[in-house]
Amino acid sequence: MPSWDELGEPAKLVNTQLVEPRAYQINIAKSIMRGYNSLVVLPTGLGKTLIAVLAMANALSQGKKAIILAPTKPLSEQHYASLSSLLKIDKAMILLLTGGVSAKSRAGLERDARAIAATPQTIANDLKSERLSMEDAGIVVFDECHRAVGRYAYTYIADECKLKGVQLLGLTASPGSNSKKINALVSALGIENIEIRISSDSDVMSYVMDKSTNVIHVEKEQTMDKILSALKLVIDEHLGKLYQHGLSPFQRYENMGKSKILMIGAAIDKLQSSNYKFMAMYNYVYLLNLSHAYDLLATEGFYPFIHYLDSLKAREKKSRAVQSILNNETVVKALIDAREAVSSGIEHPKIFKIIDLMSKELKGKSVMVFVQYRSTIRRIVELLNEYGIAAHQFVGKKDGVTQAHQKETIEMFREGKFNVLVASSIGEEGLDIPSVDAVIFYEPIPSEIRNIQRRGRAGRIKFGEIYILATKGTKDEIYLYISRQRERKMYELVERARLALGARKPSNQRTL
Repeated sequence: MPSWDELGEPAKLVNTQLVEPRAYQINIAKSIMRGYNSLVVLPTGLGKTLIAVLAMANALSQGKKAIILAPTKPLSEQHYASLSSLLKIDKAMILLLTGGVSAKSRAGLERDARAIAATPQTIANDLKSERLSMEDAGIVVFDECHRAVGRYAYTYIADECKLKGVQLLGLTASPGSNSKKINALVSALGIENIEIRISSDSDVMSYVMDKSTNVIHVEKEQTMDKILSALKLVIDEHLGKLYQHGLSPFQRYENMGKSKILMIGAAIDKLQSSNYKFMAMYNYVYLLNLSHAYDLLATEGFYPFIHYLDSLKAREKKSRAVQSILNNETVVKALIDAREAVSSGIEHPKIFKIIDLMSKELKGKSVMVFVQYRSTIRRIVELLNEYGIAAHQFVGKKDGVTQAHQKETIEMFREGKFNVLVASSIGEEGLDIPSVDAVIFYEPIPSEIRNIQRRGRAGRIKFGEIYILATKGTKDEIYLYISRQRERKMYELVERARLALGARKPSNQRTL
């Protein structure tokens, strides 16, 4: 049986009575305590926070300051609550540091604190203004560390830590699915040691709750299929012109991925002749906008399709190509047909599948439904409530929703005041949303990071079910395949990076 005693002095600074010792957490913590900059890749819901607390306790036991960073204020607040309950130090020495604390008062607070939970922007600003120094810091933990790329505040803080010899610890469920992303993350955080676990590993599997994944394929609705067929002819017309001029390797639009369409745009950007480039760009704008509208209708439904075309109409400045799209007889007819379908109560079959699931297999269970587009979220919530299924939307600041309102919604969900939370990507990370019985993907998504985060919402403390809805003959089926491939590739690449680091790891271990 694993024992906290294996961790020595640091464990004495942790309220170990509150948590069960897990073999993989102790093994990973022991590895981090060797002093190397470490990256921990662990599936969502398996206790990365406790590993962070143990690593911070190690720094505290040696008289150093410990900091944990999180990309959002709500997640920083969660970490502050975890530090307050799990660390056996004076609570006055534990600090929550976000933009809500005035810059004037932060210097004194930071100087006196031993453990800090903060947003990276706040720490970065204080480092730049010299209100804060990393001189007395022993470790900085970067939660959701896959964000440590480009000019994000994480990279600036990491650079400062490396200059001062501060140990870095990155935590994530997914660092990315290509070697470029993973290598960039390893470089940004100066990673020397990687600890990765998957659900089938011997020291993890006994703690992983079973999950069943069900892919449900739906047919396109008749009116929808008719509109799509008409739009495809227009898309093919303009794609064909690009093909004729050698600017596209594709002659027909058969669920082309967005990356392939953007490749055509990149080729056009390199053209020298202004007249030739104008012709190419005109056809490309047709392709870009109509393919997006096509995919919205096929995979999301009438509401986002109508909303998108209306947003093109609402633009103050329209290019000649966009104006031509809006005046195109096929597009005008498609928009009329879509509005009539909505007036007649016709919906995407996926919506009725959700209602069917909530009325039968998932009746009375707590469920999160993840949806890409706000207009679809609103419609799903409306219909679920009409069918007597208590549902609530969960969206972000762009929709005028404050963090206070988000917290209120989560608390109502936790208390069982409604049992279906229909969420945008805001529900994927950074918020203390309770574990649910089931997660429904309204559409497959190609991002392995977001897939892992979504699935991690189900089955944290009991058996969980995952349902993925996919429309036959659409981009849904392509994304379903891509997401599986990317997740598999991610684990292979992380393992390869781990082995490469092991081969060149310095023999002398650092101490805090």
